[in-house]
Amino acid sequence: MEGQISKTSAVEAKAGTASAEGGKGARGSQSLADRLFLTLRSEIVEGRIAAGSKISEPELARRFDASRGSLREALMRLESLSLIERKVNVGARVVDLTERGLLEIYDVREALEGMACRLAAQNRSEEDLGELRQMLHRHEQQEELQKGTAYFQPEGDFDFHFRIVQASHNDLLIDTLCNKLYYRVRMYRYQLGMASPRAHRAFREHSHIIEAIEAGDGELAEILMRRHIRASRSNIENKLSKQN
Repeated sequence: MEGQISKTSAVEAKAGTASAEGGKGARGSQSLADRLFLTLRSEIVEGRIAAGSKISEPELARRFDASRGSLREALMRLESLSLIERKVNVGARVVDLTERGLLEIYDVREALEGMACRLAAQNRSEEDLGELRQMLHRHEQQEELQKGTAYFQPEGDFDFHFRIVQASHNDLLIDTLCNKLYYRVRMYRYQLGMASPRAHRAFREHSHIIEAIEAGDGELAEILMRRHIRASRSNIENKLSKQN
């Protein structure tokens, strides 16, 4: 699937936000490579640079008035997040959203996020529980969720799944799910899964998972998360089947 790179401004407002993997907060403290990385990451996740589209370094360098060095640094970071891939004699492309890729990601998520829930229940602290409840309260105020049309979760600490993994306090799980896989997962969720008749049900499932973590019931928390991810997977599979 080929796509054209959109002609937006070189520095978008979103590029100034801190990244979930520890980006610098103030835009003035960011390098050009940082800003390129954040902007391109946002555009790929949201589909403004289409899945499967070819990455043209000369075109991006002109668009952002950027040096090839800064651009290549940004592209290497995107490659480390599995958002772009390089192939011999083909060059760099945005990854495709394929059904096989989706199923592989959901298999991994079901196992690892289930484990993260169990560990979060075992390692729970009052601080973690307070933050989880506050996050869920913020989600509940969303107009789209109240209408039952969509359940949008902001990036990073205000994303339910991201925050649960953080609460596991397991560094390897956090690196795998919050760094290496997070934006690939978010790309699928953003482009295929947020507008959904499951919005209310998904929110209730999140509430029940947090209740199990609060109770220290790691086994139940893991079971509930696995069921939740399987239901999300089925929802997106149904959407894909209708498109085919």
